[in-house]
Amino acid sequence: MQSQEQALDQIFEKLKGKACVKQNTFRTIQEVFKDIETEAKDIIKQLNTRINKVDKSVEVKFIEKNKYEFHLKVGSDMLIFSLATNVVTFNNEYVVMQSDYIKEKDERKYFGQIMVYNFLSDTIKYNRLDDPGYLIARLIVNDEKHFFVEGAQQLNFLFTDIVNNVISQAWLRLLIEKCILTAVDMDLIGSSYHEIQNTNLLKKMKNEKPMGNGQKVGFQMDYMNDIKA
Repeated sequence: MQSQEQALDQIFEKLKGKACVKQNTFRTIQEVFKDIETEAKDIIKQLNTRINKVDKSVEVKFIEKNKYEFHLKVGSDMLIFSLATNVVTFNNEYVVMQSDYIKEKDERKYFGQIMVYNFLSDTIKYNRLDDPGYLIARLIVNDEKHFFVEGAQQLNFLFTDIVNNVISQAWLRLLIEKCILTAVDMDLIGSSYHEIQNTNLLKKMKNEKPMGNGQKVGFQMDYMNDIKA
């Protein structure tokens, strides 16, 4: 039978090997999130200066929400950057877990996450709870600041080399720029007349919005198939 001291030793080793690395990973992702926020502010400042010379009615601004979230309003789009508060790992079958880099050291398999969502800015402004939003990017970073990104369009293949991709100012700036481009590139597609011709007063009163706002199309999140091992 295992002694009390042996049980304590076992718990201590588990905490030292897992809980500590998770805490360190979360501290790392918090630092990365602050760096993303700094870069985003600079990008928005520069974009705002440029667009004001062309059309001052086009809004480009940074909106700080709290230490876990900020928004970028770019014209009719709202990008929401959200820091997940939990550290995660993945099933062994997940592609990134097959990397030799991950297999070499157990601590490398724990990741912090930053999500980037895209909504129409009017969805946020008018609190339209039924409007769809899209996860256009998920940034995943371990305690060594190695990272990969899953996402839509170019975001799904530009940042998949977890062996060589290490967080830097240049990488973060490129990521933010690609997120903005992805959102802006996706046009709002209006519904057909047939899709919106039937409604009822309750639905209209509940929505409290014009009918037939349309939806963005073209976003598709794919699992990574090309992670470099």
